Amino acid sequence: MLLNNIRIYWKIAILAFGLVTFSLAIGGIIILGSMTRLQEEQFGQRLMITARTVANLPDIREAVMNKSPGGDLSSTSENIRIINDVSYIVVLNMDKKRLTHPLKERIGENLEDKDAEPAFAEHTYLSKVKGEVGTALRAYVPVMDDQHQQIGVVMAGKLMPSLGQMIWGQRGPFAATAVLSLGFGILGSWQLARHMKRQMYDLEPQEIARMFRERTAAFESMHEGAIAVDNSERISIFNDRAKQIFGISGDVVGRQIRDVLPDTRLPEILQLKQPIYNQELLVGNALIWSNRIPIRLKPGDPPIGALAIFQDRTDVTRMAEELTGVKAFVEALRVQNHEYMNKLHTIAGLIQLDQKEKALDYLFEVSEQQEELLTFLRGSFTDESIAGLLLSKVSRGRELGIRVDVDRRSGLRQFPPRLDRHDFVLLLGNLIENAFDALEDSGRTDKEVYISIEQDDEVLSVLVEDNGCGMDKKTRERMLEKGFSTKSTEGRGIGLFLVNRILTKGGGELKCESQKNVGTSMIVMFSMQGQNGDRRTV
Repeated sequence: MLLNNIRIYWKIAILAFGLVTFSLAIGGIIILGSMTRLQEEQFGQRLMITARTVANLPDIREAVMNKSPGGDLSSTSENIRIINDVSYIVVLNMDKKRLTHPLKERIGENLEDKDAEPAFAEHTYLSKVKGEVGTALRAYVPVMDDQHQQIGVVMAGKLMPSLGQMIWGQRGPFAATAVLSLGFGILGSWQLARHMKRQMYDLEPQEIARMFRERTAAFESMHEGAIAVDNSERISIFNDRAKQIFGISGDVVGRQIRDVLPDTRLPEILQLKQPIYNQELLVGNALIWSNRIPIRLKPGDPPIGALAIFQDRTDVTRMAEELTGVKAFVEALRVQNHEYMNKLHTIAGLIQLDQKEKALDYLFEVSEQQEELLTFLRGSFTDESIAGLLLSKVSRGRELGIRVDVDRRSGLRQFPPRLDRHDFVLLLGNLIENAFDALEDSGRTDKEVYISIEQDDEVLSVLVEDNGCGMDKKTRERMLEKGFSTKSTEGRGIGLFLVNRILTKGGGELKCESQKNVGTSMIVMFSMQGQNGDRRTV
């Protein structure tokens, strides 16, 4: 979290400093390793030459053969040590007795060192050992007499410098390299950070990430389709709603817009460089209502792309008709007009047949039935829209050969919390229309729909029951899905989906009981206490 609050200047500078420091450390380790190996090779050659020189001196041979330590022998080996710049030279006889040594008190003592064992078997070699004063490189050379018999061993040693000593010895080049590398690294990273900052419009990476997330979420949450392209006509935005409208799946960002939608009109905005608002277009099989605008960084700048915001005109029109109940009321007026025309023709025919009394009886009978229904609806339903809807459904049922029976105990004084007359007209109208559809496919002669609306201080319940074709278990499980329908007619599968939305809005409960070739019972219940519980479907 702390790293996110650091400005990009410092992030790049710290990163560059770390990389340069790490590179210098790795390079230093490699260089020190190479220097160590080179020094070992140089010291080894020097030690081996020194040891061979001492082993071949006649005085050394004679002293070893006589086993006489000290004296001139020590003086000779010390002079050679100084000349060849080695740390020490030790001459041993075959009894491993020291004949020379830098420390005089050790002359005459035996050497107890397993590292020297091969040298007493006529072996010449180099060895690196860790001693009391540090790591030393030793050269072992056997001393041979005139008959080529080994009579002793010469050991020449050199103390290796420590890591600190090697670095201190090269402190000048190391310091210059570090200063120049870090200086140029920090300066270059600072310039790079400034350039990147300008390219990102002086925004920090976390600000750009936040804007990208917000932009993506905003476009994906839109109910309208949104498509954007750049100057190369490559798609930069194609939200889920646009994919639904045009029936496109998968990720299309980065592809050419003409490859995805060949007849799109979006690239023409790049040529016109002017917006086009509220235009109806047919793109593919979708009729859309579109607004298309060029994308500019600043007013007056040349376009860097184009954006289209659009709606499915067919879907919008159908939903509007369903939501406002226009289709239902228009159908009701048509049915009522057709019904009254039939009654008027019947009365006119009886009059022409000079059956005036029968014409009056028929007129009174029809009037009484209609008046009784109207009186009941006016007295039980305070909202005229609900009363008018029920009256129209009764009339439509007669035209379809369906007996629509409204329970005379029904009534509606007020709507449930969060619902209004439009919601209730939509809910009741779709439930009744579904019952009509079920009876249409049933093949029955005695088609019936029973409607009951009961209300008290606690609960409002709506019952719509039919003796139609019924539903199987699979259909009941999917009946609330948008677009799901057992009929292949286009535009189906909307009614119960809208009912489902009203149930969600009002916190209602839907109970469905259905049996194939027997009928269906739909019961909707709402609380009247303002407590919107979770919607449940049974």
